[in-house]
Amino acid sequence: MTAQESPRTTRAERKKQELRREIIDAAFDCFADLGYHATGISDIATKLGIGHGTFYRYFQNKRDIVDHVIDDLVARIVTALTAENAPDAVSTLDAYREQTARIGDALAQIFGEDPRVPRLLLFEAAGIDKAMAARVLDFFELATELTAAYLSHGVELGYLRADLDIENSARAINGMILASAIASLRNPDPEEQRRVSEAVRRMMYDGIAARRE
Repeated sequence: MTAQESPRTTRAERKKQELRREIIDAAFDCFADLGYHATGISDIATKLGIGHGTFYRYFQNKRDIVDHVIDDLVARIVTALTAENAPDAVSTLDAYREQTARIGDALAQIFGEDPRVPRLLLFEAAGIDKAMAARVLDFFELATELTAAYLSHGVELGYLRADLDIENSARAINGMILASAIASLRNPDPEEQRRVSEAVRRMMYDGIAARRE
């Protein structure tokens, strides 16, 4: 590949990514208007003004779109939990408080950028078929494992309670996070979301912080 070919390749790939995004957006609009099961490939293609063949160059079927969206969501969440937000990046309770605030902001941004994504994940995806229902449960189990890693690190270093039930505490914390995500769908006001996030963190600290003698 020559130096002159590289920009053309980059532009072509960018156009492909843009069309893939447009297909996903059109599909979400159709899911919202017609429901997932009632939406056909023709509805998505017509809304976007493309042929069926173009759709199938990017996705095998409408279910493939949902898989792609969940893959992208998981990847973005995992990326948000690296570097200064990684489980082993802090060593004190104060630093952990600051870290959870950053993570809360990052998750709010991820879920808030397109409210259709959490709506699909929380309310619609599990009803697509048994395999997708299992995938949604796997997503929540992954969330438990990720949260548990933070709690385990805190217990090990002593800034979280030694008698903490790590796995079930992780599930409880994630339950509060999911509740805040659901609340944001009804009321997306940033100030209200901030207050909910702060309430979740206060509940966490009061329940899991190491007791000082």
